[in-house]
Amino acid sequence: MLDVHADAHPYDYYYRPGMPLRPPPPRAVASELWYEPRKSILAPWIDVRQVPAETPRTRLMADHLWQGDEPMDQLVAAFQRIGTAEGRRLLNQALDHGIHSLDDPPPELVNLFAVLDNPPDWYDPDLWERGRQLWINVSTSGKLAMGVQDFMGTFVGAEVASATGATGRFVNDPYRRNLETSTWFRNVTVRGGMDRWSPVFKDTVRVRLMHSQVRAGLRRAWGPDHFAVHGNPISNSTMMGAAVTFGISPMCFDHTHGRKSTERQRDAVMHYWAYIAHVFGVADELIPRTAVEGMEMSDYMVATAGVAPEWTANMAGAATHRLANSTSITDRLKVQATAPLLGLLAYFSSEPLVRELVRSTPLRDVPVQPWSTLTGVAAALDVRLRALDDALPGAHRRMIRRASADDPVWRRNTKIAKLLAARIGIYGTPYDHHDDSATGLARCPVR
Repeated sequence: MLDVHADAHPYDYYYRPGMPLRPPPPRAVASELWYEPRKSILAPWIDVRQVPAETPRTRLMADHLWQGDEPMDQLVAAFQRIGTAEGRRLLNQALDHGIHSLDDPPPELVNLFAVLDNPPDWYDPDLWERGRQLWINVSTSGKLAMGVQDFMGTFVGAEVASATGATGRFVNDPYRRNLETSTWFRNVTVRGGMDRWSPVFKDTVRVRLMHSQVRAGLRRAWGPDHFAVHGNPISNSTMMGAAVTFGISPMCFDHTHGRKSTERQRDAVMHYWAYIAHVFGVADELIPRTAVEGMEMSDYMVATAGVAPEWTANMAGAATHRLANSTSITDRLKVQATAPLLGLLAYFSSEPLVRELVRSTPLRDVPVQPWSTLTGVAAALDVRLRALDDALPGAHRRMIRRASADDPVWRRNTKIAKLLAARIGIYGTPYDHHDDSATGLARCPVR
């Protein structure tokens, strides 16, 4: 059944296989701003153009910019009927003890767990584990490249920056949000993390709930005119675009810097993130089966990320407000001291993206050179050393050992985030920060 009402936008429904594909929302046009980052990562495998080539995968991505996460969106709507507190209690019980432990679960919850409890036919747990090991084995620079690109998408990309900015968490609650983000990334690298009864699986579903709650709140706050231009906030395509970028960018970065990977290895890493995307609520028809399909989708999503909305200036301004309008020598030195960081960001994304990020801040004239070039030298050395390690005896054993528990890089990030959050009395990540968001604009979840 389509999710269409008499007064709804004609594209406000969930796709069914065989339907004609919807055109992209008007805002989803390619921007030159994102061309160099796409080319630097993807050019060895696909034809990267200013305007991405249209493929069946990119057409499906364009279509799914209009829709959210059907089973979770319906559950969030049901919370209005049964109460959010009761709905969360039922969800948690079903996560911990199974849907059959509930005497009379709402049909929306039953529908959700019909998906969660039954992995798709394409899922291969052994291939997933192989992909997890390979992804963890990527160089630190490869992971940093992914992190910087995600940071730029969050702060400069139109859709995500608007959602993040409108909900205010980076401005009002940065330590909690950073802890939630780093904890989730670390946890999905845990061996067996996506097993049905794993705590990581359960937390991934809770983050998925947060996204649907915020999506409902943003739609209520922004209204139908915004939907007609931008599509659905935190769309299904955006979630898939994030997953393919998280998955393949690190290995692609290593490959383009001299640490070559095989098609089979890249496909395994894509499988690892494809199943995470499934648990995270991406529609099955949108999930890529190969790395090349994922690259086409990543290319389209990054190309059409858009230019910085008003919220970029709001968030960047909040981060640098202490330096605004200051004439003291100390504060001027603090501004110039950001040059190495801006150079790092420029190398792993591009200088135009950095300029867009800081355009309205005191950092707008800070040079990125020579720091961008020096970052490139260090990153190339890091990747080459890892390539040398691959060629030495015992490389496979070392890879297995690195991946025996979780990703060491994200483990360190999470420790730092915990220390910072603990300073203001935040110690856990219950992922329940948006239980009231569906009825009013609140703060933004993990991205």
